[in-house]
Amino acid sequence: MNTSAMDPGDARELLISGLGRRGFLRAATAVTTAGTAATLLSSGTAQAAQPTTALPEEILQPGKGPIHGKHYVPSLPEQVRWGYVPSVGSRPVLRMRSGESVTVDTVSHEGLLEDQGRDPAAYFKSQGVPADQVLRDAVAIARDYTRSTRNFDVDGPHVVTGPIHVEGARPGDVLKIEILSLLPRVPYGIVSSRHGKGALARQVGGSAPTGITLDEVMPPVATDGRPTGDPEHYGNVSVFTPVRRGKAGALNGVVPLGTSGEVAFPLKPHMGMMGVAFTSADTLTAPTLNSIPPTLGGGNIDINLLQQGSTLYLPVFSEGALFYTGDPHLAMGNGEVALTAMEGSLRTTFRLTVCRKGSGDAPSVAFHYPFAETQDAWVAVGLSDPDGGLNGQGTDLNIAMRRAVVNALDFLEHDLGMDRAVAYAYLSAAADFEVSQVVDRTVGVHGVIEKAHFPARHRA
Repeated sequence: MNTSAMDPGDARELLISGLGRRGFLRAATAVTTAGTAATLLSSGTAQAAQPTTALPEEILQPGKGPIHGKHYVPSLPEQVRWGYVPSVGSRPVLRMRSGESVTVDTVSHEGLLEDQGRDPAAYFKSQGVPADQVLRDAVAIARDYTRSTRNFDVDGPHVVTGPIHVEGARPGDVLKIEILSLLPRVPYGIVSSRHGKGALARQVGGSAPTGITLDEVMPPVATDGRPTGDPEHYGNVSVFTPVRRGKAGALNGVVPLGTSGEVAFPLKPHMGMMGVAFTSADTLTAPTLNSIPPTLGGGNIDINLLQQGSTLYLPVFSEGALFYTGDPHLAMGNGEVALTAMEGSLRTTFRLTVCRKGSGDAPSVAFHYPFAETQDAWVAVGLSDPDGGLNGQGTDLNIAMRRAVVNALDFLEHDLGMDRAVAYAYLSAAADFEVSQVVDRTVGVHGVIEKAHFPARHRA
């Protein structure tokens, strides 16, 4: 089932008249320049503002429009893996030096998947999107990955770009990933839910999960009994979500309210997936490489705070780190309850820097566990099953919560010098522990520690 935010003809007019055929990407740049820095490509920090001078004036097709990084990686079929992440020892698509920047054209999987017809040109046309606003790399990926190499019941959904080899990175280091800019490539996104997935998913065998009744399962169970492989078997509900300009030029996603109204919410672009090679595997589609669960190497970590100007720190497990990215989001609420965020392709620029133990360039926690920071906060990450499903912990939010608290305590004690018992009290009084997501098999919690609470010398 595909639910458009409005009639396809009306959607087309919204996409064109609401922003203008070429004006959308001028507005999209405002998402990158508003409030914090845009390109940030000097040797300064991610907090140093530098305005974007080249405004995109067309759909960001591969290689077209502004490319902020020193290096550029498109997401053509030869640069991506569909549903799986790179393993230790994977062949890189790019080699770059530590401290350099790279722009990656990421591709959203929504509109490409089997239960959406595996034809993005036709799918988006049905939603009123003009042909010239459908990304050519999305069409190429859907076309060139033949059905014989995709198993929708097993494979992850994500289009994963990479890996990128960073010179000098070695096991025991940290890869510092600064998000320098995020440009929406198209003026629309999709939010989807499917049977067996999401916060209200039915269990294997068809029963309701603990705490709700079968009538409360989402999506509704009306399509149960369809054979596996039939697109209707998955009960897919995809809500096409156009982008338009709101007050003061801000960009909003729009979903319907009844038959005539609408709900608008602000775009907050971020990458759902940023990771480094974590495990070895004999095949490209080994279960331990599935793109869905996040691991100690990051991956599908789905933390909506990781917007422009933020930094993710990941422990390194492979020579060259082998960085990869995907799952671009235009907006996402904590929990990501339906299954997906507002999924939409982004052109993202990163600075990738290798940090050694003892250098002081990375939080101590990051040498064994993902850790993040924004301009305003440090972010302690907790995962329910960070080794990728090997120890059977699964989807226990209590485990993720405990680990986030322990990682926050370790940071406060070892990096900021707080007494551990006092730090525990401080977290209880002043820190917010938020559910990152409950839909990625391995679930996540992140603790937000506000920098403004601490003396200036600790915030540098």
